[in-house]
Amino acid sequence: MRLYSLVIHLLVVLVFSTQASSGQSPLALVRDTSTQMLMTLRDEKTSIKQNPALLHEMVTENVMPYFDFERMARWTLGKYWRNANPQQREEFVKEFRTLLVRSYGRVLVDYADAEIVYLPFRMKDDDTQVKVHTELSRPHDNLVKITYNLHSTTNGWKVYDVVIEGVSLVTNYRSTFMSMVRKDGIDQLIYLLASKNNKAGPT
Repeated sequence: MRLYSLVIHLLVVLVFSTQASSGQSPLALVRDTSTQMLMTLRDEKTSIKQNPALLHEMVTENVMPYFDFERMARWTLGKYWRNANPQQREEFVKEFRTLLVRSYGRVLVDYADAEIVYLPFRMKDDDTQVKVHTELSRPHDNLVKITYNLHSTTNGWKVYDVVIEGVSLVTNYRSTFMSMVRKDGIDQLIYLLASKNNKAGPT
């Protein structure tokens, strides 16, 4: 559970501000906006704990536009995505996105004291997919290696996977979701995700 929560949480360091330029390099985008977000979390930690809805609003406004949830959903469902109809795809993306937002929102504030180390970044001019390698450091805790996979879109760079200590977020969900779809069908998976999201409330 700790690894699962950490994987979900690590999306926080890629919360992109609405002012971020789509012309920025992936490394600059990650570095500048993650630093700004961590500073904001530290400043607003008390307010967020008193009113968790503030955190949810922050996540909804700043994360959703900059993560390629459809691509993540497509990879997570694998062959079952191809068999799904347009309505099923839309509903799954919606619930999957909400799951991610709500899940890491619950542990977000606990990592406000984290420090991020950015490892050497390599990128060619014609690259359309890149990896940003980082290490997350917290007081009295071990370093955690994190890799962010981004790809270039018409709307700028977007995240399509997060890998922590070799564990892919997409792959982690993929095995669970595909097993559920294989057993009970995609409609049942969507129903279960929606039920979980509704039960979770604002955060």
